[in-house]
Amino acid sequence: MNWKLIVAVTVLTLPAIGHADGHWGLESSTLTYHISHPLHQIDGISHAARGQGTCHEGQCDFLIAAPVKSFDSGDSNRDLHMLQVTRGGQYPIVTVRTRLPESSSASSAISADLDIQFAGQTVHYANVRLEQTGEGKLRRITGIVPSTVSDFKIDPPSLLAVPIKNEMPVKVEMTWRSE
Repeated sequence: MNWKLIVAVTVLTLPAIGHADGHWGLESSTLTYHISHPLHQIDGISHAARGQGTCHEGQCDFLIAAPVKSFDSGDSNRDLHMLQVTRGGQYPIVTVRTRLPESSSASSAISADLDIQFAGQTVHYANVRLEQTGEGKLRRITGIVPSTVSDFKIDPPSLLAVPIKNEMPVKVEMTWRSE
């Protein structure tokens, strides 16, 4: 259940903040992955993502990272199993990279291409829809990364011989500050 890494990676790709040549810092974040099984629903949450963005010559590059072990599902045994399934010891960090045009800061809707590294795999998600609010030095970015367990070549964990569903969406909520 290394779905936590996927969520963290999803959160890392959200900042679509544009600003004249400058820097952005991730002020706060909530990344939530969702796993579904016929017997129960699981959400794992992390507030440990860190990130930065740099804008230069009309483009903004963002990097977001979160420790896989920072996701908490409310069950320590499940979280430990997730670390094992996602190879969190070998790949302890989920990273998300994205490049956005500075002009994206003028719109509330953002379409971002994300490259997420998780569980030893790098997956490209094209045209992920994000929403942006805020003015001045602060921007709040929200959205959902439509990831799946199979995207990252993870064997789906099972309970009573029934595996979890393949879908593993990651909800991203981040606040960025212009520095």
